[in-house]
Amino acid sequence: QVQLVESGGGLVQSGDSLTLACEFFGGAFYDYTMGWFRQAPGREREFVAAIRGSGGTPYYTDSVKGRFTISRDNIKNKVYLQMNSLKPEDTAIYYCAADKTKTIAAVEIMYDYWGSGTQVTVSS
Repeated sequence: QVQLVESGGGLVQSGDSLTLACEFFGGAFYDYTMGWFRQAPGREREFVAAIRGSGGTPYYTDSVKGRFTISRDNIKNKVYLQMNSLKPEDTAIYYCAADKTKTIAAVEIMYDYWGSGTQVTVSS
């Protein structure tokens, strides 16, 4: 059974950087597209970024393009989200997700496994 464990969240100030990590257990990490989603208070969970098992060109939601970078280490079984120039509107619980179809998708229904989330709070 695949398990995902996020880490790296915290409280930062506007303009700061933060890197989230998600460790993958219980499967062939290389076979999974990995995604990051986030849920702000009072809002639905939304897609942030995704990367295929082989790497390649990642996919981002427009609001984080140029500020966030998704990457993965297929030796360490980890996916990362480097977040720069953070804004208060980036405040949310950030979730890691795994999609075994090897496609790259921005919708929750495509993802088979989810972590429990890590809180990111950006103060102004």
